[in-house]
Amino acid sequence: MAPRKLPKDLPKLPLSAFTPPNSSALESFPLPPSPGNLHPTQVIDANVVSKDLNYSQWKKEAGQSIGSKIRGVVLALPGAELENVFKESSKDSQIISFVIPFELEKPDPAIETLISSSNVPTSLSTIFKKDSPEAVEGLRWALKRGRPVDIDIQATLTNSLLEGFEDLIAKASADLETVPPIVLSNILPPPHDLDLPIVKLMNHPTYLAFQAQVAALSLIPQVHVKFLPPSWDAPTPQTPFPGSPIETADTQQSKEWKRRIKMYLGPVMEAFGYQRIIFGSSPSSSSRGPSNVGDWYEIARESLVELGIEQDFVEGVFYGNAAKVYGQERKA
Repeated sequence: MAPRKLPKDLPKLPLSAFTPPNSSALESFPLPPSPGNLHPTQVIDANVVSKDLNYSQWKKEAGQSIGSKIRGVVLALPGAELENVFKESSKDSQIISFVIPFELEKPDPAIETLISSSNVPTSLSTIFKKDSPEAVEGLRWALKRGRPVDIDIQATLTNSLLEGFEDLIAKASADLETVPPIVLSNILPPPHDLDLPIVKLMNHPTYLAFQAQVAALSLIPQVHVKFLPPSWDAPTPQTPFPGSPIETADTQQSKEWKRRIKMYLGPVMEAFGYQRIIFGSSPSSSSRGPSNVGDWYEIARESLVELGIEQDFVEGVFYGNAAKVYGQERKA
């Protein structure tokens, strides 16, 4: 087996990137752009899990903040008979890809027939909990279909399991002429304990391990990451009423979430750049915290903007990257 590549050396982001400076330093300290000034001109939601083909609940929660900008969704319909769904779907729909789930260690052969007979765009998704020879064969089978493959990581990535996951991708993609995009979920942000004070997070072993993990994963060129509501066993904070001058529990909670999210978003930005980060609104299936589409969109957008990025970055994360991976811009 080829020697494992060492992860990139990531520069540590200073605490000042996540907290405002003292008032005495305001004149010399460059403030990040106001979250209200940078918005994507259009949006693809690359992780919509719905009970119905019209994703009615998503539309209700999205409202004007995101609904007026939406240009496409990547839609998962758990438990649905996809063959019938494909027949019912409209050609002028905003659905740029239907998600077909498969079991990593034992894919259903019927899926291949479903893909080949489908007249609508499709992508594949699975859950990773452990590495095994069967998982290698299952992922290789999926990659050979030539569709984007979403992998929801529902396991704690210890050093040994991370190495096993990297080997899984390497072995599954070995000798393939073309390797389609591999999109990881439950990584950005990762599962986290909200009881851990944020002042201790910077040097906490779990955070240091996270930095090393994203650095290592970024070395695999086909790997992208989805920017999803985190599995923090708590609901996504509600968006404060626009223009409200009052500091409420919602605004305090929202600010706390954004501080934590930026701690994780920073290393991913350093490692992957903006071309391989993709916005989605539905959390991992392992999450026990509900999330409203509009609330998550605002927190995700503001967290991104507050790290001092440019308009191109916003457009890529919220639209362009998903269009290339799942949409018409993706090269066969």
